[in-house]
Amino acid sequence: MWIPLLGLILGVIVGLLLPVKIPVIYSKYMSVAVLAALDSVFGGLRANMEDNFDNSIFLTGFFSNTLLAAFLAYIGDQLGVELYLAAVVAFGVRLFQNFASIRRHLLKRK
Repeated sequence: MWIPLLGLILGVIVGLLLPVKIPVIYSKYMSVAVLAALDSVFGGLRANMEDNFDNSIFLTGFFSNTLLAAFLAYIGDQLGVELYLAAVVAFGVRLFQNFASIRRHLLKRK
């Protein structure tokens, strides 16, 4: 349970310490990629707390969600429509639902 959380913290620290500049034209793609990654991490933590974590489901969900979100952003750019917002809303809702489940699980354990 602590390994994904430790990886997330370590990734945030490394990301803050390394001065990587991402061009503005890729900001839509990065926003959905970060949300997809956070959704997968919180979903993995929730699944681990519920004792039904499956590594293959975690990995395939991580990559397929990221690729689908990037594809939506790309198609939206080609059509001139802010289609990436659909992925942002979907991942945002799932992120908060997973976080609420984790919070409830932690509060019930005490």
